[in-house]
Amino acid sequence: MNALAATSRNFRQASRLLGLDSKLQKCLLIPFREIKVECTTPKDDGTLVTYVGFRVQHDNARGPMKGGIRYHPEVEPDEVNALAQLMTWKTAVANIPYGGAKGGIGCNPGDLSISELERLTRVFTQKIHDLIGIHTDVPAPDMGTNAQTMAWILDEYSKFHGYSPAVVTGKPIDLGGSLGRDAATGRGVLFATEALLNEYGKSIAGQRFVVQGFGNVGSWAAQLISEQGGKVIAVSDITGAIKNSQGIDIPNLLKHVKESHGVKGFSGADSIDPNSVLVEDCDILIPAALGGVINRDNAKDIKAKFIIEAANHPTDPEADEILAKKGVVILPDIYANSGGVTVSYFEWVQNIQGFMWDEEKVNTELKTYMTRGLKDVKEMCNTHNCDLRMGAFTLGVNRVARATVLRGWEA
Repeated sequence: MNALAATSRNFRQASRLLGLDSKLQKCLLIPFREIKVECTTPKDDGTLVTYVGFRVQHDNARGPMKGGIRYHPEVEPDEVNALAQLMTWKTAVANIPYGGAKGGIGCNPGDLSISELERLTRVFTQKIHDLIGIHTDVPAPDMGTNAQTMAWILDEYSKFHGYSPAVVTGKPIDLGGSLGRDAATGRGVLFATEALLNEYGKSIAGQRFVVQGFGNVGSWAAQLISEQGGKVIAVSDITGAIKNSQGIDIPNLLKHVKESHGVKGFSGADSIDPNSVLVEDCDILIPAALGGVINRDNAKDIKAKFIIEAANHPTDPEADEILAKKGVVILPDIYANSGGVTVSYFEWVQNIQGFMWDEEKVNTELKTYMTRGLKDVKEMCNTHNCDLRMGAFTLGVNRVARATVLRGWEA
């Protein structure tokens, strides 16, 4: 099941539990605006090339729209719609004053030089500058984009509207980026895991973890978990998978990954089949890579007692049902990986105030938001007698629905 189908299914189920009428459901589902623009730019050799840029702005009932810009050759409109919609519910679950958006350009960033990427980003910004803004729509980095991309958008936007650091988040620190933003999603995963284990009278220390995916989120989560006394026994990434049942030395692994561009060949652990990493014997499984990795084929073999969804949509609905019958507790992506967007919100707040926080304040505030977030999700679970995924969806959808009705927008 693709991301759009799964998101829509969860939305419909949450709407049913909340008793929303069909008119309001339709109002909540239809995107506020879909933008498609032609971006023609010269290559380094002087020839012209045209790309299609887009932005789906899903909902702004609770505040400005928020979501990433990705540069990827296969930009599927349905997927972008699903991700924009997911951002609406995610920001509502995190209780930050945003709605959802998503966008990008259909290109392969690996094939473009730095100067070609800069020209393309600036042309795209020229086309959409009057449709984004500090109080309208605040982009952020996503697949194939980074802090430098945000710096170019900020500069180009500022030519039209004056210096506006709050128009994008995920910026370089020197241009108003927030301390702690790089580690934010991984740190949010740590705080979410702590809050969940707390409910069961457990702590991170002594628990055995498996981390699937060792990019930004997976590597930060593994590092922070091991600092708290958690034992990371297996890790995988695009190059391969490794295991050490005594616990992997994460600081040494991070050094190895920096030098070798992957976990493969790390001397402090044994190499294992990457497909087996999800079914390794452990207490807590953290999928932090692609969507759809936990499905009906492998769900029955999963031995973890808890699954913390650091990736977007890693568990198929069919796998959800199998795991629920086994008594596995799944902390859903819509809550578990919201640390990134929460610290993006902190960055926006700092830029608007013109007053920057130290890293300790960023991390303390993030912990407060993540801890309170789980409490709110659990309350919805108790009210509607549902699992954590539905608890999170009903919480998010209910907050957006209430704002929509209060503003007099429902049809």
